[in-house]
Amino acid sequence: SSFGFQVSTEGSGFTWSLNSQQNRLTPWSNDPVGDAPGEAIYVRDDETGEVWGPTVFPIREKTTSYSVRHGQGYSRFEHASHGIALELLQYVPIDDPIKISRLKITNQSGRERRLSITAYVEWVLGGSRTSTAPFIVTEIDPETGAIFARNPWNDQFGERVAFADLNGRQTAWTGRSEERR
Repeated sequence: SSFGFQVSTEGSGFTWSLNSQQNRLTPWSNDPVGDAPGEAIYVRDDETGEVWGPTVFPIREKTTSYSVRHGQGYSRFEHASHGIALELLQYVPIDDPIKISRLKITNQSGRERRLSITAYVEWVLGGSRTSTAPFIVTEIDPETGAIFARNPWNDQFGERVAFADLNGRQTAWTGRSEERR
C-alpha cells in the first residue's frame, strides 16, 4: 500500500504516504505511556467553553466511557458526554491516498446546542518532527479552502503536498503552532 495510518485504541497514531518510516505526514510517538497524538478532533460547546472529543486522547474524561472497534481497514470510536454522542469513523478508501475521518454528532440533550469542531494536525512530512518542523510551509488553497502543507527541503518527497479539509465547512485555519489551543 502507498498510503495509510495507524491508530491506537486511545485515538493517537500517525498517517504516512509512500514510506511509513521516511514520509510520515504526522508524528508517531512509539511511547505506550505518553502516546501523544499528532492528530485530534475537538468538540467545543460554544456556550460553556467545555471541550472534549470522540477519542480518549488528547482529552480523557474519566467519568464517561469510550468505545473503539478496529476492523479490516477502519477504526470506529464512540463517546457520549455533555449531552452529545460522537461517532468517529476513520479509514483510507481502497483507491484514494486520503485518510477520511467522518464525525457523526447526535444531540441527546433535548435542547438546541452551538458546537464548534476543531481538527488538529501536527505536520511532520518526513522522518521526524524535530528535523522537519523548521521547513514545513502551509498555505490555504483559495479554490477549496483546504490547508496545504509541504516540506520543500525533503529530498525524496519535497514535491508532494499534504492537506487537511473539513469538507469545505472550515471557518478558519492556522499553520502557526503558537495559535493553537
